[in-house]
Amino acid sequence: MSPTTITDLRPTEHPSPPPVVHTASMLWLSAVAFGAFEAVLMIAGELYEGTSALGELLPGAGFRLAVFAGAVYLALRLKQGANWARWTLAGTLGVFGTLSLVVEPVQWLLAGGSIGEAMAGADAVGWAFAVSRILHVLAVLGAVALMFQPRANAYFRSAGAAA
Repeated sequence: MSPTTITDLRPTEHPSPPPVVHTASMLWLSAVAFGAFEAVLMIAGELYEGTSALGELLPGAGFRLAVFAGAVYLALRLKQGANWARWTLAGTLGVFGTLSLVVEPVQWLLAGGSIGEAMAGADAVGWAFAVSRILHVLAVLGAVALMFQPRANAYFRSAGAAA
């Protein structure tokens, strides 16, 4: 019987994620950062304008914090090859999250809102919010597209076989 070496005690190594999965994970983390920035702008704006008290904003802020924490966890698991994380991100944040980001602007446009007028009347905070929201949506769409590229599919198959 041979003695056990340190290399025998190492956990099974998973393959490194391909660039498309690494980039998708980073895009999800970017989307979280944009979402947090937007939440801070919204909360600060409501407090500044006096339209809401802090106590009224806490439940929404808590919900957003939970969503952000879940998204970070899923993005990190995605990078480690967890196929369930890929499908959870795609279904929850890729579909429903994207809808929640675009439904209000789309309704506003359908009700006769004008992008030109909105741009002309926007202050620095409005511009910062709009740019962040656009980048947020692009990060989510980019992440979803990259998660299902052929190299990503092969990575998730091999990571599942290794597990």
